Amino acid sequence: MDIELIRDALERCRIAQPQLFGSDSHEFKLNTPVDESVVTQFEAEHDIKLPDDYRRFVTELGNGGAGPFYGVFKLGEMDNSFRHKRWKERDGFIGVLARPFPHTKPWNDLPPYPEEQDDEDAYEAELDAFDEVYWNSEHVNGAIPICHQGCAYRNWLIVTGPEAGNVWEDLRVDHKGLVPVELKRKHRASFLEWYSDWLTDAAAQI
Repeated sequence: MDIELIRDALERCRIAQPQLFGSDSHEFKLNTPVDESVVTQFEAEHDIKLPDDYRRFVTELGNGGAGPFYGVFKLGEMDNSFRHKRWKERDGFIGVLARPFPHTKPWNDLPPYPEEQDDEDAYEAELDAFDEVYWNSEHVNGAIPICHQGCAYRNWLIVTGPEAGNVWEDLRVDHKGLVPVELKRKHRASFLEWYSDWLTDAAAQI
């Protein structure tokens, strides 16, 4: 689905308002697109090149808004409870964008989960140690968060390394690791393929 088809389908959904999970939060409306200079500055700041289809999306269609689940984040933003916030590299959650995304197949190198014990301080220390390993930002080097599914499930767009251009799911909150999005006989999904798949389902309900 190209940019114009996406624009037309979104307009039909905006008018009809089909009920999809999360659609109440965005009502099928996109934010105002950003100027090319904003994207260029973002790329220079992080020493990366954004995937072409995502670049076109934020500069021609909208800088986030309507999309899968609770919608697409603005460039450089992510969820923060019931709001969004700007993120920074090495903030403890976002990795280093210029470093290659370290995974080429589903990853779930789950360390032993702490067992509850009477010593609460010791138990909390073990939980912190678990989180430091499992939620280490190095696991998402070369990726930017693009979508919040709810309950700390997210989607990431890979921008560096062999998986660049593909969308992955972050299921670590359920201890299921990081997995690539797969669509109907495809091993991987680009940003616009992932987005168009959602929009096709939405438009089919009109």
